[in-house]
Amino acid sequence: MSTPKLAVIYYSTYGTNHQMAEIAAEAAREAGAEVRLLRVPETAPAEVVAGQDAWAAQAEKTADIPEVTHADMEWADGYLFSAPTRYGVVASQLRAFIDTLGPLWMEGKLANKTVSAMTSAQNVHGGQETTLQSLYTTVMHWGAILTVPGYTDPVLFEAGGNPYGVSTQAGDVNDKIKAAIRHQAKRQVELTAKLV
Repeated sequence: MSTPKLAVIYYSTYGTNHQMAEIAAEAAREAGAEVRLLRVPETAPAEVVAGQDAWAAQAEKTADIPEVTHADMEWADGYLFSAPTRYGVVASQLRAFIDTLGPLWMEGKLANKTVSAMTSAQNVHGGQETTLQSLYTTVMHWGAILTVPGYTDPVLFEAGGNPYGVSTQAGDVNDKIKAAIRHQAKRQVELTAKLV
C-alpha cells in the first residue's frame, strides 16, 4: 500500500479557514499521509485587501504558504478543501481556481481522487451546507470520490452535526470543531489509502 498524498487547499479572508486547513493538514500527516498545505490565489484587488486591516494581516501572515497549482492537483490522490461561504456558495477565489482546471478534467487527471470539504460562515445557518453541496456537485463532474464525514463519529454531532463536512461560524474554531476536523481528515486519509 502506497502512502496517500493529500492536498489541503484553502482560501481564507480573515483566518478561520486557514486555521481549519492547518488542523486538517496536521491530522492527515498524523494519519500517515504526505501532505501539501496550499492556498488559493487571491483574486480581490490589492487595494481592497489592503483597505481592511484583518484581511491584509491574514494575507501577510500566510504569504509564505505556496499557492496551489495544476501540478499539485495532479500530484495529489485526494483534496481537502476549506473555504468560506459567500451567499450560500464557496468563495469566488476558490471557484476561480477550480474554473482553471478544465484541461486537467478533460485529460481525466482529476478523476478517482478523494474529495472532502469544510467551510465557515458569519452565522450558523448562513449557507454552509449548500456551500459544501455545490462544491461536491463540481467534483462529481470530475469523477472524484466523495469522502464526507457523514455521521461516522460522535464528534460530528458535538461540532454541530453537519454530515457534509465540518462547518463553523467565522472565528469559532473551538475544541469540538478541531476534533471534528481531525476526524474528517483522518477519515479521508484512511479511505484514500485504500485506493492508492
